[in-house]
Amino acid sequence: MADKVIITCAVTGAIHTPTMSEYLPLTPDQIAEQAIEAAEAGAAILHLHARDPKDGRPTPDPEVFRQFVPKIAKATDAVINITTGGSTKMTLEDRLAYPLLAKPEMCSLNMGSMNFSIHPAARKIKDWKYDWEKGYVEGTEDIIFRNTFRDIKHVLRELGEGCGTKFEFECYDLGHLYNLKFFLDEGLVKPPIFLQSIYGILGGMGPDPENLTYIRTTADRLIGRENYRFSILGAGRHQMSLLTVGAILGGNVRVGLEDSLYLGKGQMAKTNADQVRKIRRILEELSFEIATPDEARQMLQLKGADKTSF
Repeated sequence: MADKVIITCAVTGAIHTPTMSEYLPLTPDQIAEQAIEAAEAGAAILHLHARDPKDGRPTPDPEVFRQFVPKIAKATDAVINITTGGSTKMTLEDRLAYPLLAKPEMCSLNMGSMNFSIHPAARKIKDWKYDWEKGYVEGTEDIIFRNTFRDIKHVLRELGEGCGTKFEFECYDLGHLYNLKFFLDEGLVKPPIFLQSIYGILGGMGPDPENLTYIRTTADRLIGRENYRFSILGAGRHQMSLLTVGAILGGNVRVGLEDSLYLGKGQMAKTNADQVRKIRRILEELSFEIATPDEARQMLQLKGADKTSF
């Protein structure tokens, strides 16, 4: 069991915009279709955001989530992981609106406030599909993604203790790892911890392989390797290379159009499943076994799909 690799697929996210890729799923039907295909391709965990079906902008609206999450839950046995990050423009109340209703097995949780920017991408785009996109992308230059200690404590108590939800702890830099250790010591986080280490976001750690090994060894020292499951997210063009290195170091992997719009150099990913199939092929050629959803549940000690409210 310990040697099997969990593949997470982040289907749409809230940072890429419709102009950046014609293949980015925006409507509830598109999100459901791509999530189901990703699960069939081998993703054990599906990390989900919602978008306004009219123009693709991120939305926390529970009614939009309800148009695709139950459909995915009915069609697959994948672990459904609902974002609590939403987007940088949402309040904590907004971000928790649907998770508190759905009580999922897993939610994401960003382990600290940070700069989170893609504003340089706006320089490369002249014609935008929707009016909201340009200001949204450029605006990331002057916005902080907020998750204070009080915010994190609130999420851990309301969702974790209140709903039995466990977390994909998103760590964008070394300080986030120490924040995670703090909450472990406070008793609000309990093993096994699913540690999602993230590289290549402007404002967080760079995509250097040395950063990956440093986070791994620091997590071993702070948390103890027996107490956590390591996972790797490489943003953009660094996705597949970093995931391969991470798997060799004993980690799990995350793909999806939230994290990268590409399948290879100069080649757009047409579906999330394309990325799942590619990383699965790489891992299997390196003799790794891929975890099923039920094996992932066992590895992460999740409460089970029957205890959700989708």
